Amino acid sequence: MIEFNQATKIYPDGTEALKNFSLKVEKGEIVTLIGPSGCGKTTSLKMINRLIEPTSGTIYINDEPINDLKMHELRWNIGYVLQQIALFPHMTIEENVSVVPEMKKWKKNKVRERTEELLHMVGLEPDQYRKRMPGELSGGQQQRIGVIRALAADPDIILMDEPFSALDPISREQLQKDIQNLQKEIQKTIVFVTHDMDEALALGDKVCLMKDGEAVQIDTPQQLILHPKNSFVKDFIGERKSPWQTMVDIIADRTGTHVISKADYDEGNIPESGFYAVAGEEDTFAGTINNGNSVAAATLDNNPTLYKATEIIEASNQHVFPVVKGSKLIGTITYKDIVEFLRKNTKMENGVITHE
Repeated sequence: MIEFNQATKIYPDGTEALKNFSLKVEKGEIVTLIGPSGCGKTTSLKMINRLIEPTSGTIYINDEPINDLKMHELRWNIGYVLQQIALFPHMTIEENVSVVPEMKKWKKNKVRERTEELLHMVGLEPDQYRKRMPGELSGGQQQRIGVIRALAADPDIILMDEPFSALDPISREQLQKDIQNLQKEIQKTIVFVTHDMDEALALGDKVCLMKDGEAVQIDTPQQLILHPKNSFVKDFIGERKSPWQTMVDIIADRTGTHVISKADYDEGNIPESGFYAVAGEEDTFAGTINNGNSVAAATLDNNPTLYKATEIIEASNQHVFPVVKGSKLIGTITYKDIVEFLRKNTKMENGVITHE
């Protein structure tokens, strides 16, 4: 969907902001860009919609060089969400959301339907909010409007440049959940810049960790945490959080120990004992069986922390939980998996438990 091929940016003063940067973002993926200040993450993001032009190298969208596309067509197909929300203060919420669809000459009833649909998506009742002015909304509500304004014309790509960093922790966490829930519905291709490692790990299907204009490691959150490429990656991830704050899918069992295929299930090749998740084509979650019988069972989303997951598991008689992301089966998790992970990631010093 989006590909950087050896992109380099050198400014007139000689600053090399990006050095031979290569990255592929697949359709429907969220890729988070993270790294120290000045590492080139925002420069990379702004190259996608040509707010910044590379000095050398090429950027492709759907295998077509973006310089071959008309500028307005390129930008109309890309939503952009900034930290500085930049809603038009003299326009109502409905008018703010309608800007790009109206530029694309959508019919009024289509624009209105789209505005209502998007307000519902982020939990804002259209009749209550469409006629309000931006100054009448909280910071979190304004940022939600910024997000749906970027979605209004149904672009294929969304660019998000530290959109939640100015918010309080509660609003920020809620908006992260909003993005995760929205993505289950809209399946957009999202490039998300953040300086917060927890946010990068929570949101990204892939995380690109950058330093001095280069990509140091591009990997899934699980691989980044469990298999850091070098000391910089390990130090950047750091010991900043308790193992209890690790997300479920970081430690989900992907070996298939508690998984059978839908094909085996349909053919009656079902284990007579034990609990299993059923995986359909392309790893879709297709149900659960227990002791040879199809049963309804609870699942865990891929993004809660182990602390939260433990609460859910302890409140249930279920021993194995399928871990799902949208309609996909990521793996399974058990209480034993959590205990083993915590044991490996803590140590005892002078009678006090500390983190590895």
